[in-house]
Amino acid sequence: MKVLVPVKRVIDYNVKARVKADQTGVDLANVKMSMNPFCEIAVEEAVRLKEKGVATEVVAVSVGPTQAQETLRTALAMGADRAILVQTDQDLEPLAVAKVLKAVIGEESPELVLMGKQAIDGDNNAVGQMLSALLDWPQATFASEVAIGGGKATVTREVDGGLQTIDVSLPAVVTADLRLNEPRYASLPNIMKAKKKPLDVKELGSLGVDTAPRLKVVKVSEPPKRSAGIKVETAADIVSNLKTAGVL
Repeated sequence: MKVLVPVKRVIDYNVKARVKADQTGVDLANVKMSMNPFCEIAVEEAVRLKEKGVATEVVAVSVGPTQAQETLRTALAMGADRAILVQTDQDLEPLAVAKVLKAVIGEESPELVLMGKQAIDGDNNAVGQMLSALLDWPQATFASEVAIGGGKATVTREVDGGLQTIDVSLPAVVTADLRLNEPRYASLPNIMKAKKKPLDVKELGSLGVDTAPRLKVVKVSEPPKRSAGIKVETAADIVSNLKTAGVL
């Protein structure tokens, strides 16, 4: 079984994002970038499926600039077999990314697409669902446990009311939630081996996909700064302050 894992290059989760002075977007100049944490979880799960003998090949794919090759090399160091970069300097919307992935899937014919539920930059949580609709494949989102067997995936999902377990026929799209696993650290030998693994670069235009934007960013701004709190000595002081503020 071939597993395809889309991964995204984003601002590192430890870095505080800064808005450009003209409020047209987020400033990416001289900012540490890394693999989206949910994508990292998806790569780990795909590699574990291979280690169990369920998957025979893990293919990582990214849509982005030349620098996204570093993100793909990280996936290769974690255990992916090969990688594909669809190279573009455009900041693609979720629908466009889903269309690009559909084109790649048409060439690769995987039995399972395993991806992060969302990226921490746009926070859209949309590509997996859109990809499933475009492919007309079943989907299982927010996965906290995945088991493959008998031509289907049994997925435990995290929902508002607790946990839900569903079966989906393969091929399918599964999106990974935070508690699916804890990604491994890539060892130095594996990082060195990753440099020799195949990484295919395709130009976005070669796929013949319509990636025209449907949305226009009007303004990007930071959230208003919160005022400092105050320290109180007793519970009575808390009640008094809440009454003064009109909360009680």
